[in-house]
Amino acid sequence: MTDLASVEVIVYGYVQGVFFRDFTSRQAVKLGLSGYVRNVVGGGVEVRAEGERKQLEKLIGYLRLGPPAARVERIVTKWSEHTGRYSGFSVRY
Repeated sequence: MTDLASVEVIVYGYVQGVFFRDFTSRQAVKLGLSGYVRNVVGGGVEVRAEGERKQLEKLIGYLRLGPPAARVERIVTKWSEHTGRYSGFSVRY
């Protein structure tokens, strides 16, 4: 049986204008996750993702690094129950 979960991650640092959303979307799709990524006011990036907990943890690892031009200062994660509300992974504008 799979261990499904949902996670909300806010990434802080130099993460806008450096292809962070595209990077996140590509990693999430490779990991078989659903959800979305979007910029938030104040310069951060919000990621909401669902899927197998092990894959979500891998995504969080990628978010800590970010794409080459990014400088991640910190991330805040909030775990919750899997909802199944997302049919794929998207970049929101």
